[in-house]
Amino acid sequence: MKNIAILGSTGSIGTQTLDVIANDPEQYRVTGLAAGTNVDLLVRQAQIFRPAKVCLATKAAADQAAVLLPPGIEVLHGCEGLDEIAAGTGSDYVVTALVGSQGIRSTMAAIEAGASIGLANKETLVTAGHLVMRRAAEKGVAILPVDSEHSAIFQCLNGESRRTVRKITLTASGGSFRDKTRAELEGVTVEQALNHPNWAMGAKITIDSATMVNKGLEVIEAHWLFNAAYDQIDVLLHPESIIHSYVEFVDHSVIAQLGWPDMRIPIQYALSYPDRRPTPTAPLDLAKLGKLHFREMDYARYPCLRLAYEAGRAGGSAPAVYNAANEVAVARFLKGEIAFLDIERVIATVLDAHAVCELPDLAAIAEVDERARLEASAV
Repeated sequence: MKNIAILGSTGSIGTQTLDVIANDPEQYRVTGLAAGTNVDLLVRQAQIFRPAKVCLATKAAADQAAVLLPPGIEVLHGCEGLDEIAAGTGSDYVVTALVGSQGIRSTMAAIEAGASIGLANKETLVTAGHLVMRRAAEKGVAILPVDSEHSAIFQCLNGESRRTVRKITLTASGGSFRDKTRAELEGVTVEQALNHPNWAMGAKITIDSATMVNKGLEVIEAHWLFNAAYDQIDVLLHPESIIHSYVEFVDHSVIAQLGWPDMRIPIQYALSYPDRRPTPTAPLDLAKLGKLHFREMDYARYPCLRLAYEAGRAGGSAPAVYNAANEVAVARFLKGEIAFLDIERVIATVLDAHAVCELPDLAAIAEVDERARLEASAV
């Protein structure tokens, strides 16, 4: 039985992870849950799964939860509490499903504790890939991707020599506006942007899918996960989201991973690896589907993806700036402060003004991140 802590348990990935665990309770034990301020949902989760410790973002939320939780559950709050869930619950597996760059510190804490990482937080590798992958290797800790695209690549590479990889292709649904022209994006609303045609996701990642920032983050993440040069990583539009990604080898053979767009499948694989377990999902029926569609990526239509490649190739602090500027821009769009197309403008402006530097440690990353956020708030 695996002891599992979940960072971000009330979000989309967190709740689906608990669905998978509930479907196979003899395989998994929940030892810790961390959430933001959704007290009601965290309390319900704790009542069902009975973790030893829970954490909320604020003391007020923690105090509110404390009187509602079953006896014997320790209630924590803030960054220190998050670190305790990651490293102090005796977990041998930590799912990092926090949104944004806040996942870096707790992921590093889990690695230091020797726990395997189920990685669903893109920003961890985008901003600190050089630190995370190096320390995981030093500690002998497995980094298992939870994202459907990276899970697909991980599965395609099983048993294969990395030296024989010619190209990795990440597929992209195209998001809520995939059939709109650039001109038609003028004046689109938050509600329209949040209407993803394939996946049920949180607000931030749904907006990122519409701008293609989500795929840009995945490109940078794939660079670190699979030790791939940026010239080896492609993106292909695939509206049905059935082929989750694929690998081409030097002999031009292609191995792809297929499945319905249901996050419980890659979550289950990350939890059970190297075994496969039944999931509460429908089998894929290709005959019923009939056909699949693909389109070449248009970087003029999706400039945020182009900016991600540029930031990744620049290296150093550039990916952290790209990520921070986007997080602020998305938050501003969701609050109605800027238009949808302004998201790319904010990212480009902050990147253009940034002088790339090396990032030797988490303190340097935090400093660059804070400065980029301030600039993104003002442009």
